[in-house]
Amino acid sequence: MSDDQIDRRTALKVIAVGISSAGALPLLEEASLGQSHSGMSKPQATQEAQPRSARFFSEAELTTIAILSDLIIPADEHSPGARDAGVPDFIAQMISESSTEVQSLWRDGVKAINDLSQASFATDFNNAAADKQISLLRTISKNEYRPRTIAERFFIAVKSMTVDGYYTSEVGIHKDLRYKGNAYLTEFEGCTHPEHRG
Repeated sequence: MSDDQIDRRTALKVIAVGISSAGALPLLEEASLGQSHSGMSKPQATQEAQPRSARFFSEAELTTIAILSDLIIPADEHSPGARDAGVPDFIAQMISESSTEVQSLWRDGVKAINDLSQASFATDFNNAAADKQISLLRTISKNEYRPRTIAERFFIAVKSMTVDGYYTSEVGIHKDLRYKGNAYLTEFEGCTHPEHRG
């Protein structure tokens, strides 16, 4: 593992600090936790011919979001990353059903990321080398508690939505958290610490 990478557990501890202050969008109804995001809701009849990801974001915008989400929750030896968990499609669906104000933040945020990438590396974010993408992500995350720019506000939104999407997916719930479902105990042994045994 390179110096630029940190393990998922450390990353999530850092990420979790700011999540509680971010507003959550309403959850879509699901029959049970951990379903594939592709099963969340059926497209409207007028949108049937379009893939879900194309409802609001362009393909280039969705690629930017996919890269960002995978940088926030990368794959590790324990479980797949955000992209493999379907987070970009989850984000696309949630934002397509959001207010115009929220949609503007996301569209302007993706543009701001590309503008910063062009200014710093003379290429769009999607075409930048991985170390440059990580560097840009670090730059826009520095003022998380007092965001001043569109890019900094967008980072808060994409981080929050990535964590929400990942931990409501089958991958996040069953592979990363290893949730096995409700279980009952046939017996309860009590505390097994030697100092608590009577």
